[in-house]
Amino acid sequence: MLRAAGTAELDAEMARAVEACVAALCAGKPMLVCGNGGSAADAQHIAGELVGRYLRERRALNVVCLAANPSVLTAWANDYDYDTVFARQVEAHAQPGGVLLALSTSGNSANVLRALEAAKAAGLTTIGMTGAGGGRMAGLCDVLLAAPSRKTPEIQQVHICLYHYLCEAIEARV
Repeated sequence: MLRAAGTAELDAEMARAVEACVAALCAGKPMLVCGNGGSAADAQHIAGELVGRYLRERRALNVVCLAANPSVLTAWANDYDYDTVFARQVEAHAQPGGVLLALSTSGNSANVLRALEAAKAAGLTTIGMTGAGGGRMAGLCDVLLAAPSRKTPEIQQVHICLYHYLCEAIEARV
């Protein structure tokens, strides 16, 4: 499975992530994705692969990147606060049985943590991609895909491998 990327624990967590995403998407529930900075770009990349296509032609999947709408992000951050920009969108798009995939290399991004809290309250399965240890995200994620590093560039490199694998596994089953 993911022998080059990590341990048996990471393999097991990835299997759980795939199951949760496939179950949600096959039931017509949304998969929401969020992150800041490079992780926001990764969230957009994931949504692009799953709404469009990864390796094969198939139906579009209900995947929404919460970092992709600058009008929503800037209006909410200006009028309220940046810490809740993703939580507010979780409130708008969540459906019980859906999934939130949250990315944070440190596992401590305030707005990502708030999104995870909102997702749990809304009945979503929470999946986190982070670095070693998981930071504060670890306690909020049903599934934690923690890259075995504390160096941001290394974590980001592992995340790319992990989410490409996730996209391929989802696409094979939907």
